[in-house]
Amino acid sequence: MKATERDLPVSLLSGTALVVLVYGSINFVYLKFLGHAGLAATTTPASDVAESLFGPTGNFLVTLGIPLSTFGFLDLAMLAPTRVYYAMARDGLFPERVASLHPRFASPSLAIVIQSAWAIVLVLSGTYAALIDYVTTADWTFFSLAAASLFVFRRKIPLAERAAGTFATPGYPFVPGLFLAVALLIVGSVLWSYPGRSAIGFGLLGLGVPAYAFWSQRAKRGPRSGL
Repeated sequence: MKATERDLPVSLLSGTALVVLVYGSINFVYLKFLGHAGLAATTTPASDVAESLFGPTGNFLVTLGIPLSTFGFLDLAMLAPTRVYYAMARDGLFPERVASLHPRFASPSLAIVIQSAWAIVLVLSGTYAALIDYVTTADWTFFSLAAASLFVFRRKIPLAERAAGTFATPGYPFVPGLFLAVALLIVGSVLWSYPGRSAIGFGLLGLGVPAYAFWSQRAKRGPRSGL
């Protein structure tokens, strides 16, 4: 990026708009071909619509595309958090060895092993639907906090005190306020529908509090070698 202040917001907004357009268009097609009743009665709307449009070949291609897309997302879900572990370890908030990089690939190899092992534990712990509910509770809680932080920063660091050309959120405060309201509704919906699973999700988040307290205190006492 040659002009980060200009290019980054444009790429984020245009990318998000494109995703919304794609998702909205796909759901429009679902409703157009299946109707409300048909959509409610099926668990495979993409395959059903593809088969009605292109026959068995369409059904096969969509079915093939789903695992390919899933594995692509898994690459992101598995590898992105490893850099978080790496950064935490460098800041003294995780075992020191996790900050080490592979001598050839320069990747956080130990962090990848830890993330992979934890993913296997989660997969074996329950159903896919249960895992989704755990993640939804955690994700949208932090999405809510991220949106709320914008109001805090606007109050603590007004735009008038920032450098010229600083990006300002379009439609503030209505756009972030609307997002915050929707995020809270999603969290509330999951809490209402699946209180047990939501409690597990919050419980997993809560485990980070004593872990952070332990490692932050350890970091204050100075670096130590090993785990």
